[in-house]
Amino acid sequence: MDRQKILQLSLLLVVLIIIGRLFWLQVIDSDYKDSARNNALRYMVQYPPRGEVYDRNGEFLVQSTESYDLMVVPRDVKPFDTVFLANTLGVTVDEVRKALDKAKRYSRRRPSMIFKQLPKEVKLKLDERHLVGFYTQYRTSRTYPRKIAGNLLGYINEVDEATIRRDPYYRMGDYIGKSGIEKSYEEYLRGEKGVKVELVDVHGMPQGAYAEGRYDTLPVPGKAITCTIDARLQQLAEELMAGKVGSVVAIEPATGEILVMASSPTYDPDKLVGRGLGNNYMELLHNGRHPLFNRAVMSRYPPGSTFKVVNGLIGLQEGVSHPEDLHPCVGGYPIGRGVKCHNHPSPLNLVQATANSCNAYFCYVLRDIMDNKAYGGITKGGFDKWREYVLSFGFGRKLESDFWDELPGYVPTSEFYDRRYRGSWNSLTVISLAIGQGELGVTPLQVANLGATIANRGYYYIPHVVKKIAGQDSIDARFYRKNYTMVDPKYFDPIVEGMYEAVNVAGTATRFAVPGLDICGKTGTAQNPSGADHSTFLCFAPKDNPKIVVSAYVEHGRWGASVAAPIASLLVEQYLTDTIKRPEMLRQVKEMTIAYPMYDKRNK
Repeated sequence: MDRQKILQLSLLLVVLIIIGRLFWLQVIDSDYKDSARNNALRYMVQYPPRGEVYDRNGEFLVQSTESYDLMVVPRDVKPFDTVFLANTLGVTVDEVRKALDKAKRYSRRRPSMIFKQLPKEVKLKLDERHLVGFYTQYRTSRTYPRKIAGNLLGYINEVDEATIRRDPYYRMGDYIGKSGIEKSYEEYLRGEKGVKVELVDVHGMPQGAYAEGRYDTLPVPGKAITCTIDARLQQLAEELMAGKVGSVVAIEPATGEILVMASSPTYDPDKLVGRGLGNNYMELLHNGRHPLFNRAVMSRYPPGSTFKVVNGLIGLQEGVSHPEDLHPCVGGYPIGRGVKCHNHPSPLNLVQATANSCNAYFCYVLRDIMDNKAYGGITKGGFDKWREYVLSFGFGRKLESDFWDELPGYVPTSEFYDRRYRGSWNSLTVISLAIGQGELGVTPLQVANLGATIANRGYYYIPHVVKKIAGQDSIDARFYRKNYTMVDPKYFDPIVEGMYEAVNVAGTATRFAVPGLDICGKTGTAQNPSGADHSTFLCFAPKDNPKIVVSAYVEHGRWGASVAAPIASLLVEQYLTDTIKRPEMLRQVKEMTIAYPMYDKRNK
């Protein structure tokens, strides 16, 4: 027999064997038919526990707790006790029906999540009844031991369709960070999903792992994050800001780590957890005082008198001003339309003008900067240089912090004034910039960063709220770099001295001195066209080797010394001494409330 016939016979034999095997499986042997009819594969996503968040001292800010989502495969659902399901879930029968209808519209074959974040006791009751087509999916939900820092920490919720289209990691029913740290560090906190493949019978009941679990993958837990926040100080800041609208930011100047970020009014972060999230979110969203709005990074205010120190520093660097220069103040700056000022000694040098927050002094300085002969004595050239200096302090742009919703603030350009005044303007036109008014807009975080820059005598680290991520040697490299201003460090000494005298010698904030702490501060009253002026105070302590910077901003609080200054000084005292020895001031600030007709009217 030749080789060709042998090959043909071999091929024919193989074909006959295959046909025989198929005949056996499809006609004679019923085992596989029964298995296919009675069992199906269910691919169950194994969700990892979300990473927990600690404060700088290792105290829990956010924890993950066991919860369950109720899933349904609509085509598998058999008639069931709707009343039982509704009562067990704590919803109405109508809500159950609507949830099922929504799941059917999405897909009759694919699992849909219809009720989320159920406690374990509800899961056990559902397991006892074995509702066909329904099953529970293990998840974790968030809990907040201290009930603080809602805007800072953020919240999680179900992912939207736009995110699903943009990021293939997410599927319908997944959760994602929606704001705050939860959003900024979502990639680290979420972990990695796993998959469990199991056999289920015709009733949807589990029959064991498929292929002994060979195709399962384990979830990878989210990474724990250590925050820069001091939980005790954050809680005190929120207590001091209760009944007020505004924010407080505290920074460790040597690192740029944010110790406090309190936005007021705030909210209990537990409100945005569980099945009540939707209703609570809408209630907070429509609250006229906007508790979901993080004023520390999203509000743009005039900086007021805290900005005078920037103009003083620019004047020194440009050589148009000297610490010993004296300028008169007779109730204000008298040229042009004038700028009013409060009563204080006159004339004053730079240290005294800073301590007494003299408007006139800094009006003289600003005009000398903008009409500098080095730029031809033309305001536009001097203005452009002034703006360049201001930007180097971190104003007019985002600081590149780890807050996704940080606003850049605003520093006007010469082109802006050209358009507004059709090219006809000069240093008198923009004189309000001398005292932090006019078109200037800053965030409270930027003002706190200014304080850190002064405390460091000329540089700052980008403010950030995460100190450590588990499993990583360091955080983003940008947070370790020094950012220098355009002002030489030697020029900061008279400004620091002026801020020291403002609190400890003879100035606008002497009521808030604390023996031994050497607090350096600058009061500010930011003009407000829609009501009472805003109260602001910027300080750091101690004078040498500063440990903390605090910026407080209270809307409609009137003068800087009225409400912002006591808040900031109490926080400094608590942080540096671990106690407060001014109980009367503490009580007064906590009891102080400020009426806001514009907010309250919206809230009705």
